[in-house]
Amino acid sequence: MAAAQGRLSDGAGGMDEPKDTEEGSLPTEGTVPLPFRAAVDALRATRLRPQVEIEPVPAPKRLAPFAYALEATVVDGDQDLADGRLVLLHDPAGHDAWRGSFRLVTLVRAELEPEMAVDPLLPDVCWSWLTGALSARGLTYGEASGTVTRAGSHYFGGLSARPATSQIEIRASWTPREGLGGAPDTAAHLTAWSDLLAQVAGLPPAGPGDASVVTLPQRRGPQQSR
Repeated sequence: MAAAQGRLSDGAGGMDEPKDTEEGSLPTEGTVPLPFRAAVDALRATRLRPQVEIEPVPAPKRLAPFAYALEATVVDGDQDLADGRLVLLHDPAGHDAWRGSFRLVTLVRAELEPEMAVDPLLPDVCWSWLTGALSARGLTYGEASGTVTRAGSHYFGGLSARPATSQIEIRASWTPREGLGGAPDTAAHLTAWSDLLAQVAGLPPAGPGDASVVTLPQRRGPQQSR
């Protein structure tokens, strides 16, 4: 899959920090706060719709004392329709900008048909997909911020045979509400995030309860590997 990398604009940290921690690992038993361990265990136990292929990846070390990262690709047959990364951050002392001790940071991206990319309402619709996915799962959160970016590529010279491409990127972070024991419901947040990925990829809702917001139309043909 294409590595989902980038930097958020809200000061919560970047997704392009050096990822030099062991993949999918936690620090030594006893050094990890119980709320963070519970939050990570819930992420690991969550099962998503089959089109969303997910795996743990090395987490950035400089954003918070504790971090855990997942990377996902939305696959339909032999097509990769969208990809993204979700990072769970935890600072036991709390963080003024987060207004909490946990933070979720994400980057989601997908290729678009060029005519869709020029729609002036597309950024607002994409942001509503994120907030709508969280609301549809009944989640309470705060301090949400981020950007929606459209980018287009045109090829010249030796690459002129390639068709022009357009891409949408949603970069966001939010503070999940902490529940009993101090841990947020990370399983529900991960499921909502997978709903967002599916919507950006243009997949139909997995069930009647997932039809809270519109999805992108299916693409006309296979996407170029990235």
